[in-house]
Amino acid sequence: MKRLSGADAFFLYSERPTWPMHTGALVVLDPSGVPDFGMEKLRKRIAQGLPKLPEFMMKVKEVPFGLDLPMLVNDPDFHLDSHLHRIAVPAPGGRHELGDLVGDLMEPQLDRRRPLWEMWLIEGLEGGKVALFTKMHHSVVDGVSGAGIAEILCDLEPNPPSPDDVPAELGLPPDRIPSDLELTARGAISAITSPVRVGQWATGATRRLVKTLRVARPRGGRTFLDQAPPVPWVGTLGPLRRFAFESVALDDIKEIRRAFDVKVNDVVLAIASGVLRRWLVAQDALPEQAIIASVPMSIRSEGDVELGNKLTTLFTSLETHIDDPVERLRSIAAKMQAAKEIGNALRAQEIRRLSETVVPGLANLGWRAYQAANLEARVPNPSNLIVSNVPGPPIPLYTCGARILALHPVPPVVLSQGLNVTVMSYLDSVDFGFTVDREMIPDPWAMAEGVHLAVDELKTAAKSAVGS
Repeated sequence: MKRLSGADAFFLYSERPTWPMHTGALVVLDPSGVPDFGMEKLRKRIAQGLPKLPEFMMKVKEVPFGLDLPMLVNDPDFHLDSHLHRIAVPAPGGRHELGDLVGDLMEPQLDRRRPLWEMWLIEGLEGGKVALFTKMHHSVVDGVSGAGIAEILCDLEPNPPSPDDVPAELGLPPDRIPSDLELTARGAISAITSPVRVGQWATGATRRLVKTLRVARPRGGRTFLDQAPPVPWVGTLGPLRRFAFESVALDDIKEIRRAFDVKVNDVVLAIASGVLRRWLVAQDALPEQAIIASVPMSIRSEGDVELGNKLTTLFTSLETHIDDPVERLRSIAAKMQAAKEIGNALRAQEIRRLSETVVPGLANLGWRAYQAANLEARVPNPSNLIVSNVPGPPIPLYTCGARILALHPVPPVVLSQGLNVTVMSYLDSVDFGFTVDREMIPDPWAMAEGVHLAVDELKTAAKSAVGS
């Protein structure tokens, strides 16, 4: 039995049919040379890895009346086959068909009566390739722990030694789950003390806000009090999704980084900025003010892949009002440095404290009221989208003997922002994933295909800079 943190529980409170709060990963595989590759072999491999991921065999247990944070408890009825599915991509099985299928699979919410994950084996891809698409609820994983899951469930060689025995059916011993009466009593105590905790948090939050403003303003940094400009993908979210993806060479990213003496993450943000600027210009919708990104920052210690969310959020300008790509990159790097200084000015433990203080039932009612009043379209937003950069494994990985060709992150869209861009590195490539609200951005491939254009213009400038 495991009590969720406030940060983890937030993703349960806020989930609605138009805000499914799961994140995904699309893994493209080459099964050539593995004649018996298929669902049975995949099932066996997952069964080997699941004992290292007990949370994947646990389900959510709510506290009556939402008086306290939910718990994860061992699922006495866990069946691996309930989480594994098989589907074929429509002909001709290209990138667009695969992306559209993944967008469709992202739409339904995960069943809270079971552990909050599922995996799809996708067949019929061109060139004899196959794909695995995994959905995991954000209350259980963040991007970094998700990358850790990939390494746990994958192999470092095509033919690793097999364990002596793999159970036909998996599960955990039943928990001693407190009765609803006991949970209600515990929750009531927590609820009674909640106002005191909220008051303590509010006092500390006021001090932190003043400190943040003192750090941010002189450096040109942004906070959640600043308003982002209007863009076509911000408004009331619908239930439909689309997904597109693209990969670029990691060496190209590093070449740009060296030429202009910036961080890899600065280059990633500059590529995203170039993509969005080009798309907005084509739509005749480029705002005069630069668009703003929420950039999740991991607060994990090195080597920590424990499931759950250990993130804080920085707000930074993507400088889309600047036409010159090099000037844009340099300005993004400066603004991101200011954002990091703001984040470092606050202790991570304090940033997350509010979600531990409010009675969960009240938080849930608050989110329902937020959506019922259509505040998505009315409340000023401090950012236009999420741009997240997750470091992935730098070594080749295999699943069931099939080599992994690409790892594409599939992020959710939330909080009135119908666009989320997540980036993950793998081996010698950097994989971009674009998840969109289909009614706001009907064709995300125009954005994905702009990734190479944004890289090329920075590479050309980098070669000129090195040669001069």
